[in-house]
Amino acid sequence: MILETSISSNPLRQRLRQLDLGTRLAEAESFIRQFHRENELGDDACRARLREVRRDLERAGHYDHTPEELAFGARVAWRNHARCIGRLFWKSLDVHDCRTISDPAGIASRMVDHMVGARGDGRIRSTISVFAPVKGDELPAHVESRQIAQYAGHLRGDGSIVGDPIAVEATRAAKALGWRGPRSEGMFDLLPIVICDARGRRHLFEIPEGTVQEVAIEHPGFPALADLGLRWYTVPCVSSMIMTIGGIEYPCAPFNGFYMASEIASRNFVDETRYDLLRPLARALAIRESDPLWKDRVVTELNAAVLHSFRAAGATILDHHTASAQFMDFAQKETASGRTPSADWMWIVPPQAPSVCPVYHLPMRDRNLVPNYYSSRATDGAHIGVRPDEESRCPVTRGLGRLGRVLGGFAGRKAASVCPFA
Repeated sequence: MILETSISSNPLRQRLRQLDLGTRLAEAESFIRQFHRENELGDDACRARLREVRRDLERAGHYDHTPEELAFGARVAWRNHARCIGRLFWKSLDVHDCRTISDPAGIASRMVDHMVGARGDGRIRSTISVFAPVKGDELPAHVESRQIAQYAGHLRGDGSIVGDPIAVEATRAAKALGWRGPRSEGMFDLLPIVICDARGRRHLFEIPEGTVQEVAIEHPGFPALADLGLRWYTVPCVSSMIMTIGGIEYPCAPFNGFYMASEIASRNFVDETRYDLLRPLARALAIRESDPLWKDRVVTELNAAVLHSFRAAGATILDHHTASAQFMDFAQKETASGRTPSADWMWIVPPQAPSVCPVYHLPMRDRNLVPNYYSSRATDGAHIGVRPDEESRCPVTRGLGRLGRVLGGFAGRKAASVCPFA
């Protein structure tokens, strides 16, 4: 049975930032100025566009981004997102303007095309599909699923879980909506996509066969690993985050990058709250638990297995050392461009061999800039907004101040532990 959600209890509404007109105007003006400045479009064009935006906001509380503004805003939102290590390629984000698609079936169809197109021939392309924004009290249709491709977590009567524990509630909801799943429940059953329409009603869409590429995990030196039947999908497409650009919220903007091997090997497969496979993996890899470093050896070999398997399948994947070096390149380019890179230490530093990755020693601060992506106003969306100190200073002045902060940060490392809790 499909139930309609009341306006006040709508989960999406509870997650959205609550912006008054003044805040929305400030974010819009900051974004329009940034768009014209970074694209060298001139002061006259900027002033004319600002007049249009202010007029629309004051009359209707909303304005529409041009396709060029939308594409730029989506890329800058990625550039600003402090939790992503892979932002070196932010300029190459493939932006699809899907604002005219408003029905759940159309959104589901587009997401199938998105997944297939992003995968390509194995060289995964970072892609975002942007659907309709919020307009006043009107909420658009949006994807409720955490990711487009995600594995089910089947809760059994005895409390045990078959599959991914993070997806237990999503699996329960899918079954309540009519999903039957495979006859024999397994560890890697792909969930259908759940999409909420503009009235808050949930709709279920099975993912067509061939849409999601999966890779069987094998190790060239340990054939027994293949007997565990591990696999993972190649395109991680996050679909539950809200994108905010210039005071306009886009609750349906699924986007993908590509995996760093440690995300799969060091977290998804071995975290106690996920698949929790450390001991079965140790047996398959012939690693004895009497070795005080047995856990280290397991995750190292599992990282090697994931890298080997993805590369054998021709699918894009990075090791954590390469990803770390790329982030350092990104940070240097941002500084050279007169911008302070925003970063969250806990999310940027890889879980595998962190202290030998250069990002471990890099001072970081989440500047909470907009445009950006967030999950909820109660958590990561609580503090994002315009930073007047950055807006009011010229690039040269910003660069000099930034240089002093970076040098000071490096000088202070010897006296203090580089830790997100320090």
